[in-house]
Amino acid sequence: MRFEATADSAEGLTAKGTAPHRGIVAADPAVLPLGSLIRITGAGAYSGVYAVTDTGSKVDGRHIDIYMPSAAEAKKFGKKIVLVRVLSRGNNQKDRREVTPAKPPKK
Repeated sequence: MRFEATADSAEGLTAKGTAPHRGIVAADPAVLPLGSLIRITGAGAYSGVYAVTDTGSKVDGRHIDIYMPSAAEAKKFGKKIVLVRVLSRGNNQKDRREVTPAKPPKK
């Protein structure tokens, strides 16, 4: 599926109750439920496997927000059209269980 991708470096806890870190995205839970694992392509160095652990008022429909550790890095990423493949669908539970892959698989 084609998605618009942006980036953010927000602090605090995600909707799943985990700390933000590389390898996570925010998404509309009606499109990509919390806990889903997705593969993003077309995002350059940021292509890879991500876990959906957050939501937000600015992520609506086919829009994902990739977590980055700094605001400068997020700003540099800008906005891109990417392809998203769902590897596994989450259950939309806010259960604080970590779902991020321990080590992203090789491309």
